[in-house]
This record gives sequence, structure tokens and C-alpha cells, in this order.
Amino acid sequence: MTLLTVWAETDPTTPLLQTIDTAEIATALKPLGVSFDQWAPRDVAPNASGDEVLAAYADEVERIKVAEGFIKVDVVALKPSDDPSWPETAAGARAKFLNEHKHDDDEVRFFVAGAGVFYLHVDGKVHAVYCEAGDLLSVPAGTTHWFDMGTDPMFAAIRFFHDEDGWIGDFTGSSISENFATFDELHATRQSLSA
Repeated sequence: MTLLTVWAETDPTTPLLQTIDTAEIATALKPLGVSFDQWAPRDVAPNASGDEVLAAYADEVERIKVAEGFIKVDVVALKPSDDPSWPETAAGARAKFLNEHKHDDDEVRFFVAGAGVFYLHVDGKVHAVYCEAGDLLSVPAGTTHWFDMGTDPMFAAIRFFHDEDGWIGDFTGSSISENFATFDELHATRQSLSA
């Protein structure tokens, strides 16, 4: 269940909007130039390789590539492990995206499994979009944002790029991401709303 929470950038404690209604989420994000859609989930094994994931969604991926002119598509995935180095790996992966940044390219992600939260900082507001399997989010180039995968990340997502170099972040130096609810907190909120 997708969750959208919107705050004023100056008040991270009082949501202006909080909804799990997908139509309302898409409507709220549209003025930001952000598109939100959902694809029917495919039967993909939990340990599927990136190639297997892309093969399962080949029709959808090709349609997006042609429509938007993407030249590179890949799969990023993290899941909990019994490996003693997992906590360090998870913390490092989370830290990479947790500070506010922007890109010269659109950020387009389709969640195949698990969940993550995109925080979009636009026009004096922060829009936190809790995405899960089946959600497609397209954030326009130049949009300041950050991403939280949580303290114990578990997700797989298809990424689309217009540039062969892939993910390149331009960090703003702002500490705003420290002020808003984390993935873990929004995950708990989502759980309570679906109960």
C-alpha cells in the first residue's frame, strides 16, 4: 500500500496531507511534474537476477524506453543477509542517498519488491512517497529530493537512465533530510493505516 505524506518544509511534525488513495497520490504529485503509476506485479523469484527481473517486465520496460528515450536500464536490489557485514553494508547503502540531492536526468524507478521512500522537496513542501512493489515513480530532472531505504533495506527496483553513466547525484549540502520522518517511521504509519 503506497503512502503519500506532505509537510510544509518548516514543519516536519504536522502533515498537510496523508493518504493511501492512489488516485489522490497521483493527483497531488502531478503539479510537481512527478508521475505516479502502478504496474501489475509479475511472478519474480525473490533471488531473481537483474536480467530475470528485466525479462519479467520486458514489455513495460520497452514501452517506457521508447516513450521516454531511455538508453540504460538496470536493477538495483538489497535484501537482509545473515552475513556479519550486512549491518555495515545496509548503513552504507542507506547513507549514499539519504542527503538531499538532484540530478540532471529524470529519476524513474519501478519497485519490483520491497519498499523505499522518495522525499521530494518542492515549492516549500516535502512530499514523502512510500513506494512498494508495483509502484512506478518518475521524478523530473532538477527536483531536489532524497531517498530512504530504511535501517534494514529490502527492495528491488528497475532504474531508467538517459545517460550511460547512470546515477549521478548533485548534493545540495542541506541537512533538511534529518528533520523529517524516516522510512522506518513511515513504514509503521503505513502499517497502522492498513490495519
